[in-house]
Amino acid sequence: MSAYDTQALEELRQWQHEMQRGPGLWNRATSGVQRKINSYIPEKVHASITAVIKQMTQAVLSGSNFTASPPLLEGSLEDREARVRAAVDRYRKTAAVEGGITGAGGFLLGLADFPLLLSIKLKLLFEIAALYGFSGEDYRERLYLLHVFQLAFSSDAHRADVYRKMQRWHEQSSTLPNSMDGFDWRKFQQEYRDYIDLAKLAQLLPIVGAPVGVIVNNRLLKKLGLTAMNAYRMRWFERPALPEAG
Repeated sequence: MSAYDTQALEELRQWQHEMQRGPGLWNRATSGVQRKINSYIPEKVHASITAVIKQMTQAVLSGSNFTASPPLLEGSLEDREARVRAAVDRYRKTAAVEGGITGAGGFLLGLADFPLLLSIKLKLLFEIAALYGFSGEDYRERLYLLHVFQLAFSSDAHRADVYRKMQRWHEQSSTLPNSMDGFDWRKFQQEYRDYIDLAKLAQLLPIVGAPVGVIVNNRLLKKLGLTAMNAYRMRWFERPALPEAG
């Protein structure tokens, strides 16, 4: 194992410890407020939001407007992660520009930022998966990608649950639903919306919307990139235990 691999493994172990940490005081407080708000929203609205996010996510994952990069078959962890960091920086700049434009456009364009940002995030995840050598065409890899997404943008309690499902993925994947329709889209959209709402609300306000859009989108992409790197490091270091293909 190279010096880089040793350092990456130590960083991974610290990250894994953080993923299993229980909800903090601030998280419990904000989750309570969000649950109260959600209780006032009619069930028809919840169902509509779930349907929109499900359709939007599926369109990005399998639609003709999106092409998954071929998996990188050769290269050390250090080489791959240099490419991953470059990709994260590139997508952060794209998200920041998009957030600034939509934030400057008032309420309606501010709302339009949500699906645009979701698309950017998912495309970044596909690229990161390919750089670690995993195919975005594989159904179970697409589900893993959605788990990575939830890991980055969920409450502490839900994050710990998602993390447990991601450990030893080659074993966990055998228990997955037979199709994307079996995925818990309601939980996915609610966790994502609740996490994003508090950070993105100010983007809808006049004057401050543009700078908030730039800063928040940049920060969210940085968080997603770091989460994805460690999630795929977990897969990378599990690889030697996997049976040989063929």
